[in-house]
Amino acid sequence: MNNEEYAKRIEEIRGRLYKTAFLYLGSESLAVDAVDEAVYKGLCNHRKLRKPEFFTTWMTRILINECHNEHRRQMRLSPLDELTELVTEDYDTLPLKEAIRRLPKELKDVIILRYFTGYTLAETAQALDIPQGTAATRQRKALQLLKLEFEEEVSS
Repeated sequence: MNNEEYAKRIEEIRGRLYKTAFLYLGSESLAVDAVDEAVYKGLCNHRKLRKPEFFTTWMTRILINECHNEHRRQMRLSPLDELTELVTEDYDTLPLKEAIRRLPKELKDVIILRYFTGYTLAETAQALDIPQGTAATRQRKALQLLKLEFEEEVSS
């Protein structure tokens, strides 16, 4: 894959990458930064990709790693910064977004890729480098936890 092909493929999936990063990080600016960093890292390493048909999942994996790196950096910030960001969020989307954020990392990864990024179960498993059965189990467990959380919220 040459640089022109790389640029063309990135443009095809840029929206999907941004959407994934936004769901992971919850901030437009952080999402843009994570996508930019992932695209840069992909550009530096795209010649190492052995199977071009896996380009999308390869880039998604790079992006997920960048989102986790950014999340670790954000954990070092003061709680006031996080509170300010939460106040500016759209109130209608807050309960689901917060419920997903509270899921364990491995469950959150599957939910974001499956339901918000539009990946199939096979693509999700491939992007996370786990067996498809494991992805299905994590999806089922995450949905059960989300259902329990919202049932508790409704009964409160």
